[in-house]
Amino acid sequence: MADTRIEAVVFDLDGVITDTARFHYAAWKQLAGQLGITIDEAFNERLKGVSRMDSLEEILREGGQQDRFSLEEKEQLASEKNEQYCRLLTQLTPEDVLPGIPEFIASIKAAGIPVGLASVSRNAGTVLESLQLGPVFDYIADAALIRNSKPDPEIFLTACAGLGADPRYSIGVEDAPAGIQAINASGMFAVGVGKQLPGADYLVQSTDQLCWEEIRDCFFQTLLP
Repeated sequence: MADTRIEAVVFDLDGVITDTARFHYAAWKQLAGQLGITIDEAFNERLKGVSRMDSLEEILREGGQQDRFSLEEKEQLASEKNEQYCRLLTQLTPEDVLPGIPEFIASIKAAGIPVGLASVSRNAGTVLESLQLGPVFDYIADAALIRNSKPDPEIFLTACAGLGADPRYSIGVEDAPAGIQAINASGMFAVGVGKQLPGADYLVQSTDQLCWEEIRDCFFQTLLP
């Protein structure tokens, strides 16, 4: 079966290409502790796929401090978190690419299909550089220019536009519920990695189970009348 009707595959970064969630959690936990707010790993799940400022708002609400800081002060807090996160990112190496991802992307590119990145992280470029994956992506959505965080579809629509692809004939790969909702809202075919991802058109438990041929065939089946 030809792949010509699939116009693009767009990936989330964290939890799909690599796992920097532990760094985000450590940085947020440190900042929250400074504010007298306690967060745990279960709470951190709510922050996956959510922008930096929206994540801060979630933490402040958790501690009943949402009205304590001005916008300028909140931006400073978010900046402090990001500085700590970037320090932790220096620990990343190509060995931190999740299992099966290099082979999966290679299969897509071998089919002549462009790949893009739709991450709300403003540090995506730094992460890809550490992983030595930057040249692999044909387009990387600039999170700094995205006004609406996931589950809004803006970042996926932006990635498709940057690749010159019709979302209806494109595939998104995500590990977070908010990300799957964003893919659904964009009109793309949703591939989920992990558990309990309602709305995923195709679901695997881990990245090493991603199979391009199976996903391609499943995508084409959804187009049948």
